[in-house]
Amino acid sequence: MHSFSELVFRSTSFTLNVLEEVESKVIEQLQTSGSTVLVKTLQMIQLQKAITAIGMFSLFESILQDGLACRNGFDEAKIILNQSGNNDLNIRFEDFICAINVLKHGKGRSYDTLVAKSSMLSFKMKMPGEDYFDEGDVSEISTLIEVNDEFVLACARLIEEVSEEIRTARPDFFF
Repeated sequence: MHSFSELVFRSTSFTLNVLEEVESKVIEQLQTSGSTVLVKTLQMIQLQKAITAIGMFSLFESILQDGLACRNGFDEAKIILNQSGNNDLNIRFEDFICAINVLKHGKGRSYDTLVAKSSMLSFKMKMPGEDYFDEGDVSEISTLIEVNDEFVLACARLIEEVSEEIRTARPDFFF
């Protein structure tokens, strides 16, 4: 089997392309009908993007834990990134770990961490007191992180980059 890090971007791109095809058809149908089913379909597409992002990060953590023989794969990966001196990658990795935690658990430590640095993030999040990313967008689902195509693809690219850095530091590790 090919490595997870090689397949994750291709898999993510495939999923997003299929979702985009469905979304285009639904938007076309919405031009002549305001059917609840169509609105639910748009929300389902948004939900699937969140599930995809959460799933790929959760699977990545599992693969790291197994491959690096450790209890917390993300912590071990961050140690490797620190040792390599790739601070930018480490910071982005931490930001996305927090974003995934916010998607999974809602408000808490990760949310507070991201709020404190919200102006420096590469993705959009709801700040305290905000109810919508785009009021009136019928496709919007209730998440604190905006999970659009760019966010999902950024998750996949980040996994590839972190994986490459780990392979450089530990050439015997295949994942």
